[in-house]
Amino acid sequence: MQFLVYILIYPILWTISMLPFRLLYFLSDCIYALVYYVIGYRKKTVRENLKIALPHLSDKERRVIEKKFFHHMCDLFLEMAKTMTISRKEIERRYKFTNLEVYKELETKQKSIALMCAHYASYEWAVSMNHHIEFKGVGIYKRISNKYFDKLVKDIRSRFKAHLITTKETIPVISNNYRNKVLSIYGFASDQSPKISSTYHWGTFMGIEVPVHTGAEMLAKKYDMNVIFLRTRKVKRGFYEASFELLSEDVKSVPNYQITDKFLTLVEQQIYEAPEFYLWTHKRWKHRRN
Repeated sequence: MQFLVYILIYPILWTISMLPFRLLYFLSDCIYALVYYVIGYRKKTVRENLKIALPHLSDKERRVIEKKFFHHMCDLFLEMAKTMTISRKEIERRYKFTNLEVYKELETKQKSIALMCAHYASYEWAVSMNHHIEFKGVGIYKRISNKYFDKLVKDIRSRFKAHLITTKETIPVISNNYRNKVLSIYGFASDQSPKISSTYHWGTFMGIEVPVHTGAEMLAKKYDMNVIFLRTRKVKRGFYEASFELLSEDVKSVPNYQITDKFLTLVEQQIYEAPEFYLWTHKRWKHRRN
Protein backbone atom coordinates (compact mmCIF):
# COMPACT_ATOMS: atom_id res chain seq x y z
CA MET A 1 0.00 0.00 0.00
CA GLN A 2 2.83 2.42 0.83
CA PHE A 3 4.40 1.86 -2.60
CA LEU A 4 1.04 2.31 -4.33
CA VAL A 5 0.52 5.65 -2.60
CA TYR A 6 4.04 6.66 -3.53
CA ILE A 7 3.77 5.83 -7.25
CA LEU A 8 0.45 7.68 -7.42
CA ILE A 9 1.67 10.86 -5.71
CA TYR A 10 5.28 11.05 -6.87
CA PRO A 11 4.44 11.97 -10.51
CA ILE A 12 2.23 14.78 -9.24
CA LEU A 13 5.00 16.16 -7.02
CA TRP A 14 7.54 15.90 -9.83
CA THR A 15 5.23 17.70 -12.26
CA ILE A 16 4.67 20.46 -9.70
CA SER A 17 8.41 20.79 -9.21
CA MET A 18 8.85 21.41 -12.95
CA LEU A 19 6.39 24.31 -13.07
CA PRO A 20 7.78 27.83 -13.51
CA PHE A 21 7.23 29.88 -10.38
CA ARG A 22 4.44 31.98 -11.89
CA LEU A 23 2.37 28.84 -12.54
CA LEU A 24 3.46 27.35 -9.22
CA TYR A 25 1.95 30.25 -7.29
CA PHE A 26 -1.18 30.28 -9.45
CA LEU A 27 -1.63 26.63 -8.46
CA SER A 28 -0.97 27.59 -4.84
CA ASP A 29 -3.80 30.14 -4.98
CA CYS A 30 -6.16 27.45 -6.27
CA ILE A 31 -5.08 25.02 -3.56
CA TYR A 32 -5.54 27.73 -0.93
CA ALA A 33 -9.18 28.20 -1.94
CA LEU A 34 -9.76 24.46 -1.70
CA VAL A 35 -7.87 23.95 1.57
CA TYR A 36 -9.27 26.97 3.38
CA TYR A 37 -12.83 27.34 2.14
CA VAL A 38 -13.76 23.76 1.21
CA ILE A 39 -11.67 21.32 3.25
CA GLY A 40 -10.98 23.61 6.19
CA TYR A 41 -7.70 21.82 6.92
CA ARG A 42 -6.89 22.23 10.64
CA LYS A 43 -8.68 25.57 10.61
CA LYS A 44 -9.95 24.98 14.14
CA THR A 45 -6.42 24.29 15.41
CA VAL A 46 -5.02 27.38 13.70
CA ARG A 47 -7.81 29.55 15.08
CA GLU A 48 -7.30 28.25 18.62
CA ASN A 49 -3.52 28.71 18.42
CA LEU A 50 -3.88 32.29 17.22
CA LYS A 51 -6.31 33.07 20.02
CA ILE A 52 -3.94 31.62 22.62
CA ALA A 53 -0.78 33.25 21.27
CA LEU A 54 -2.21 36.60 20.16
CA PRO A 55 -5.00 37.41 22.65
CA HIS A 56 -4.37 41.15 22.31
CA LEU A 57 -5.72 41.10 18.75
CA SER A 58 -9.38 41.21 17.82
CA ASP A 59 -11.13 38.29 16.15
CA LYS A 60 -11.13 40.25 12.91
CA GLU A 61 -7.38 40.89 13.07
CA ARG A 62 -6.66 37.23 13.84
CA ARG A 63 -8.87 36.16 10.93
CA VAL A 64 -6.74 38.25 8.57
CA ILE A 65 -3.61 36.55 9.89
CA GLU A 66 -5.31 33.16 9.58
CA LYS A 67 -6.02 33.64 5.87
CA LYS A 68 -2.53 34.97 5.20
CA PHE A 69 -1.09 31.95 6.99
CA PHE A 70 -3.03 29.47 4.86
CA HIS A 71 -1.86 31.28 1.74
CA HIS A 72 1.72 31.02 2.96
CA MET A 73 1.32 27.36 3.97
CA CYS A 74 0.19 26.44 0.46
CA ASP A 75 3.14 28.35 -1.00
CA LEU A 76 5.45 26.54 1.40
CA PHE A 77 4.14 23.11 0.44
CA LEU A 78 4.65 23.76 -3.27
CA GLU A 79 8.07 25.30 -2.65
CA MET A 80 8.99 22.07 -0.87
CA ALA A 81 7.96 20.14 -3.99
CA LYS A 82 9.94 22.59 -6.13
CA THR A 83 13.06 21.60 -4.18
CA MET A 84 13.03 18.30 -6.09
CA THR A 85 14.31 19.97 -9.25
CA ILE A 86 15.26 23.56 -8.38
CA SER A 87 18.77 24.56 -9.41
CA ARG A 88 21.40 25.75 -6.99
CA LYS A 89 21.50 29.13 -8.74
CA GLU A 90 17.74 29.59 -8.42
CA ILE A 91 17.46 28.59 -4.76
CA GLU A 92 20.38 30.85 -3.83
CA ARG A 93 18.66 33.73 -5.65
CA ARG A 94 15.49 33.14 -3.65
CA TYR A 95 16.96 32.21 -0.26
CA LYS A 96 19.84 34.51 0.68
CA PHE A 97 22.06 34.52 3.77
CA THR A 98 22.79 38.08 4.85
CA ASN A 99 25.68 37.48 7.26
CA LEU A 100 27.46 34.25 6.44
CA GLU A 101 30.58 35.72 8.01
CA VAL A 102 29.05 35.08 11.46
CA TYR A 103 28.80 31.39 10.68
CA LYS A 104 32.20 31.27 8.94
CA GLU A 105 33.82 32.77 12.04
CA LEU A 106 32.43 29.92 14.14
CA GLU A 107 33.93 27.33 11.79
CA THR A 108 37.38 28.74 12.57
CA LYS A 109 36.86 27.75 16.23
CA GLN A 110 37.07 24.08 15.15
CA LYS A 111 34.08 23.05 17.23
CA SER A 112 30.86 21.53 15.94
CA ILE A 113 27.80 23.80 15.85
CA ALA A 114 24.21 23.41 17.00
CA LEU A 115 21.91 25.50 14.81
CA MET A 116 18.53 26.26 16.37
CA CYS A 117 15.67 27.33 14.14
CA ALA A 118 11.88 27.49 14.11
CA HIS A 119 9.11 26.39 11.78
CA TYR A 120 8.92 29.89 10.42
CA ALA A 121 8.92 31.29 6.86
CA SER A 122 10.91 28.87 4.66
CA TYR A 123 12.64 26.41 6.97
CA GLU A 124 12.91 23.93 4.07
CA TRP A 125 15.07 26.08 1.79
CA ALA A 126 17.58 26.62 4.58
CA VAL A 127 19.11 23.41 3.25
CA SER A 128 20.88 25.56 0.62
CA MET A 129 23.21 26.62 3.42
CA ASN A 130 25.19 23.44 2.81
CA HIS A 131 26.70 24.94 -0.34
CA HIS A 132 28.37 27.63 1.77
CA ILE A 133 29.86 25.60 4.62
CA GLU A 134 32.92 23.45 5.24
CA PHE A 135 31.47 21.41 8.10
CA LYS A 136 29.27 18.38 7.53
CA GLY A 137 25.61 19.48 7.43
CA VAL A 138 23.26 17.28 9.45
CA GLY A 139 19.51 17.83 9.67
CA ILE A 140 17.46 16.19 12.42
CA TYR A 141 13.98 15.15 11.39
CA LYS A 142 11.09 12.89 12.33
CA ARG A 143 10.98 9.79 10.17
CA ILE A 144 8.11 9.66 7.65
CA SER A 145 5.92 6.60 8.09
CA ASN A 146 5.91 5.87 4.35
CA LYS A 147 9.43 4.53 3.73
CA TYR A 148 9.38 5.54 0.05
CA PHE A 149 8.58 9.18 0.80
CA ASP A 150 11.10 9.05 3.63
CA LYS A 151 13.78 8.06 1.12
CA LEU A 152 12.59 10.74 -1.28
CA VAL A 153 13.05 13.43 1.36
CA LYS A 154 16.58 12.19 2.04
CA ASP A 155 17.38 12.12 -1.68
CA ILE A 156 16.16 15.69 -2.12
CA ARG A 157 18.27 16.93 0.79
CA SER A 158 21.32 15.07 -0.53
CA ARG A 159 21.14 17.30 -3.64
CA PHE A 160 22.19 20.09 -1.28
CA LYS A 161 24.86 18.04 0.55
CA ALA A 162 22.64 17.61 3.60
CA HIS A 163 22.68 14.43 5.66
CA LEU A 164 19.42 13.62 7.46
CA ILE A 165 19.20 11.68 10.70
CA THR A 166 16.10 10.77 12.69
CA THR A 167 15.50 11.98 16.23
CA LYS A 168 16.39 8.50 17.51
CA GLU A 169 19.70 8.56 15.65
CA THR A 170 20.71 11.99 16.95
CA ILE A 171 22.67 11.05 20.07
CA PRO A 172 24.55 8.08 18.54
CA VAL A 173 25.52 10.11 15.44
CA ILE A 174 26.67 13.18 17.38
CA SER A 175 28.57 10.99 19.84
CA ASN A 176 30.29 9.11 17.03
CA ASN A 177 31.21 12.31 15.17
CA TYR A 178 32.56 13.81 18.40
CA ARG A 179 34.79 10.79 19.07
CA ASN A 180 36.06 10.78 15.49
CA LYS A 181 36.52 14.56 15.37
CA VAL A 182 34.05 15.01 12.49
CA LEU A 183 33.19 18.70 12.62
CA SER A 184 29.50 19.12 11.87
CA ILE A 185 26.62 21.55 12.07
CA TYR A 186 23.40 20.03 13.42
CA GLY A 187 20.05 21.60 12.60
CA PHE A 188 17.48 21.53 15.43
CA ALA A 189 13.89 22.72 14.88
CA SER A 190 13.25 23.26 18.58
CA ASP A 191 9.98 25.18 18.69
CA GLN A 192 7.47 22.32 18.66
CA SER A 193 5.90 20.61 21.67
CA PRO A 194 7.76 17.62 23.17
CA LYS A 195 6.12 14.64 24.83
CA ILE A 196 5.24 15.37 28.44
CA SER A 197 7.07 12.18 29.47
CA SER A 198 10.32 13.56 28.03
CA THR A 199 9.94 17.13 29.29
CA TYR A 200 12.74 18.55 31.43
CA HIS A 201 11.95 22.23 31.24
CA TRP A 202 8.94 24.52 30.95
CA GLY A 203 9.52 27.88 29.33
CA THR A 204 7.43 30.90 28.43
CA PHE A 205 6.47 31.04 24.77
CA MET A 206 4.10 33.74 23.53
CA GLY A 207 3.20 34.48 27.15
CA ILE A 208 2.22 30.88 27.91
CA GLU A 209 4.20 28.44 30.05
CA VAL A 210 4.75 25.32 27.93
CA PRO A 211 7.07 22.29 27.81
CA VAL A 212 10.00 22.89 25.46
CA HIS A 213 12.62 20.86 23.65
CA THR A 214 16.01 21.22 25.36
CA GLY A 215 17.94 18.70 23.28
CA ALA A 216 19.92 21.25 21.27
CA GLU A 217 21.20 23.00 24.39
CA MET A 218 21.92 19.84 26.37
CA LEU A 219 23.73 18.11 23.51
CA ALA A 220 25.71 21.28 22.82
CA LYS A 221 26.88 21.23 26.45
CA LYS A 222 27.68 17.53 26.47
CA TYR A 223 29.66 17.63 23.22
CA ASP A 224 31.04 21.18 23.54
CA MET A 225 29.35 22.79 20.54
CA ASN A 226 28.85 26.43 19.70
CA VAL A 227 25.20 27.45 19.32
CA ILE A 228 23.63 29.79 16.76
CA PHE A 229 20.11 30.83 15.83
CA LEU A 230 18.85 31.02 12.25
CA ARG A 231 16.39 33.86 11.73
CA THR A 232 14.41 33.78 8.46
CA ARG A 233 12.40 36.62 6.96
CA LYS A 234 10.00 36.40 4.02
CA VAL A 235 10.88 39.35 1.80
CA LYS A 236 8.10 38.71 -0.71
CA ARG A 237 6.40 35.74 -2.28
CA GLY A 238 9.04 33.14 -3.06
CA PHE A 239 11.96 35.16 -1.66
CA TYR A 240 13.56 34.87 1.78
CA GLU A 241 16.49 36.24 3.75
CA ALA A 242 18.21 34.38 6.56
CA SER A 243 20.63 35.66 9.17
CA PHE A 244 22.64 34.07 11.95
CA GLU A 245 22.70 35.16 15.58
CA LEU A 246 25.25 33.78 18.01
CA LEU A 247 23.70 32.28 21.14
CA SER A 248 26.85 30.98 22.83
CA GLU A 249 30.50 30.14 22.25
CA ASP A 250 30.92 28.83 25.79
CA VAL A 251 27.81 26.77 26.45
CA LYS A 252 29.12 25.04 29.55
CA SER A 253 29.33 28.36 31.38
CA VAL A 254 25.69 29.23 30.63
CA PRO A 255 23.07 28.23 33.24
CA ASN A 256 20.85 25.36 32.16
CA TYR A 257 17.94 26.30 29.91
CA GLN A 258 19.06 29.89 29.44
CA ILE A 259 19.97 29.22 25.80
CA THR A 260 16.64 27.48 25.20
CA ASP A 261 14.73 30.39 26.74
CA LYS A 262 16.68 32.86 24.61
CA PHE A 263 15.78 30.82 21.53
CA LEU A 264 12.08 31.03 22.42
CA THR A 265 12.37 34.79 22.83
CA LEU A 266 13.92 35.13 19.37
CA VAL A 267 11.17 33.00 17.81
CA GLU A 268 8.58 35.19 19.54
CA GLN A 269 10.15 38.27 17.94
CA GLN A 270 9.73 36.72 14.51
CA ILE A 271 6.12 35.84 15.19
CA TYR A 272 5.19 39.30 16.47
CA GLU A 273 6.83 40.88 13.40
CA ALA A 274 4.87 38.75 10.91
CA PRO A 275 2.70 36.08 12.57
CA GLU A 276 1.31 34.77 9.27
CA PHE A 277 4.58 32.98 8.51
CA TYR A 278 4.64 30.75 11.60
CA LEU A 279 3.43 27.13 11.38
CA TRP A 280 0.12 27.44 13.25
CA THR A 281 -1.24 24.01 12.25
CA HIS A 282 0.68 22.18 14.99
CA LYS A 283 -0.77 22.01 18.50
CA ARG A 284 2.12 23.89 20.09
CA TRP A 285 0.10 24.87 23.15
CA LYS A 286 -1.70 21.56 23.76
CA HIS A 287 0.19 21.25 27.08
CA ARG A 288 0.29 24.48 29.02
CA ARG A 289 0.12 25.81 32.55
CA ASN A 290 -2.40 28.46 33.48
